[in-house]
Amino acid sequence: MNQRKIYLLLTDTGTMFTRMIKLFTQEPLNHASLALDDQLFEVYSFGRKKIRNPFIGGFVKENIRSELFKQANCAIYCCTVTDEQYKKMRRKIRKMEMNKQKYKYNLIGLIGVLFKIEIERKNAYFCSQFVASVLTETGVVIMNKPIAFVKPNDLKEFPTFELVYEGKLDFYCFPEEITQPLMMKSI
Repeated sequence: MNQRKIYLLLTDTGTMFTRMIKLFTQEPLNHASLALDDQLFEVYSFGRKKIRNPFIGGFVKENIRSELFKQANCAIYCCTVTDEQYKKMRRKIRKMEMNKQKYKYNLIGLIGVLFKIEIERKNAYFCSQFVASVLTETGVVIMNKPIAFVKPNDLKEFPTFELVYEGKLDFYCFPEEITQPLMMKSI
């Protein structure tokens, strides 16, 4: 049986919206994404569709090399899945991507998490709800709580995930830049 690796990416972009969420969660990393490759070219989540507007959101293929993630702190976790689980995951994500106009960001669901009220809306997810949904539906993990209550930091607690990197996202994506000697300015 062939095996593949998938990646859980937890980030803190430092935006106003992230800082607001951080006030409630008291966690350092508050955005969850699912990556299908170790170079983080295929990264999916529910988040902002326009970099400057956090209120227009939905299903997104994230460009972690964009301005939004430029100064992001992150933790990257790896999980080994079967080839069949990987294919199911890819099919589910492709189907969502092809119909992305049908999906919305579940801001109301976030409020539900805050007040411990399970709010499920058709075709609406927040980031960790999306990741938990994909992982559950493909048999990678079994949730011990409703998906509507899963927060980003809950995802890293599964024993199937192993921490592979923690730090600045730029350093993971562009390691050659940190190996270059720093030039000192002359006074």
